[in-house]
Amino acid sequence: MRAVIQRVKNAKVEVEGEIVGSISKGLLVLLGVKKGDTEDDGIWIAEKIVNLRIFEDDAGKMNKSLLDIGGELLLVSQFTLLGDARKGRRPSFSDAAPPEEAEKLFEFVVRYLSQRYNNLKIETGVFGAMMDVHLVNWGPVTILLDSEKIF
Repeated sequence: MRAVIQRVKNAKVEVEGEIVGSISKGLLVLLGVKKGDTEDDGIWIAEKIVNLRIFEDDAGKMNKSLLDIGGELLLVSQFTLLGDARKGRRPSFSDAAPPEEAEKLFEFVVRYLSQRYNNLKIETGVFGAMMDVHLVNWGPVTILLDSEKIF
């Protein structure tokens, strides 16, 4: 799995002009599922997301996690994170999981986080929909994660 994590002051997702997910202070996570990903990949990335220490403590150092600050989480599926643009000018998405497999693992991550951290507010976009994502990136702070740990 691959994730782009953005620390935000607020974020929302709209589908056809309607807000389907909205958070205040927390993390907006764009999540892509790769062919061959498993629930273990989902657990690894979920735990990494909520425990990353990218919020400032009283001394101004990035030392607190989403859980530490009582922040909120907005998860948005995005298969284009698996795009490979190394050759030519048009990205190849052949590494992205098929939609039914990707949706199943995306929903697994949401369910896992909801059950393990029942005080955490979790919002999502709509899987497979054309979405407008609005955010105020706080910092800005943006972190890239990959469950294969390639970066």
